[in-house]
Amino acid sequence: MDLGLTDRVYVLTGASRGLGFATAQCLVADGARVVLSARRDDEVAAATAALGGADRAVGVTADLADPATPGRLVEAAQRHFGRLDGALISVGGPTPGSAASVDDEQWRHAFETVFLGSVRTLRTVAAALPDGGAIALVLSTSARGPIPGLGISNGLRPGLAGVAKDVADEYGPRGVRVLGLLPGRILTDRNRELFAATGDPERARAEAEASIPLRRIGDPAEFGRVAAFVLSPAASYLTGITIPVDGGALRGL
Repeated sequence: MDLGLTDRVYVLTGASRGLGFATAQCLVADGARVVLSARRDDEVAAATAALGGADRAVGVTADLADPATPGRLVEAAQRHFGRLDGALISVGGPTPGSAASVDDEQWRHAFETVFLGSVRTLRTVAAALPDGGAIALVLSTSARGPIPGLGISNGLRPGLAGVAKDVADEYGPRGVRVLGLLPGRILTDRNRELFAATGDPERARAEAEASIPLRRIGDPAEFGRVAAFVLSPAASYLTGITIPVDGGALRGL
C-alpha cells in the first residue's frame, strides 16, 4: 500500500528513542521528513543522524513543559522543509506509584509535562495544519483501564483522550484529523525500567506476556507502523478515536 507519505513533514516529540523514534523510522522509510524533539542534545543528534541526517530529519532539543516548545517545532518544520503535515505527540511516562502515594509535586510536574505540554502542542500544531493534516497522541492503555502502580498515568491519560476527541471535533471541518494511540506492553526503555523495578524483571516480563493474548511483548516497530499509517493520507477517514496497540490485552470491545 502506498501511504502517500512522500515528502510530507511531521513533528515528533519525545522521539529520540522508544515509540517516537520507531514512528520516525517508519515515516522516513516511506518517504516522509521529520522534525524530532527530545530533552538531551546528544540523543537528538544521534537520532537524527540515524534517520539519514538533514535531508530527512532535523532535531530540536526541547522540553514540552516549556511553553515556547510547540511554536519552535512548527517553525523548524516550516523553515527546514517548507511545510507541516502532522505530528506525533509523545512524552515520557510519569513517575510510577499509586495515585494515593505520589505527592503533590510529582502530580504537578506530570501535569505540566504529560498533560499541559501535550495539550499545548496539540492546539499549536492543529492551528498550523492544512486540510489533510493529522495529529496522533501517544497515550496508554491506561486511558481505558487503570494499570496497577501507574496512578498518575491512570489519572492523566484518560483526560488527554478526551481532549483529543474535543480537538478532533473542532478541527474536523477544516480537514484536520486527531487520534489517540494506546500502546500496551511494548519493549521500550520505559517498560524495561518498570520490569526492573519489580526486583525480578524476568518474572515480571513473563507475567506480562501471559496476560497478552498474543503472548509476547510488542516491538517498537509494530507501534511505529500503526502510527505512521494513522498519520498518513491512507487513513483519511479516521479521526476522534483511540486505537490500542497492545496485542489484544484490553478486554473491552
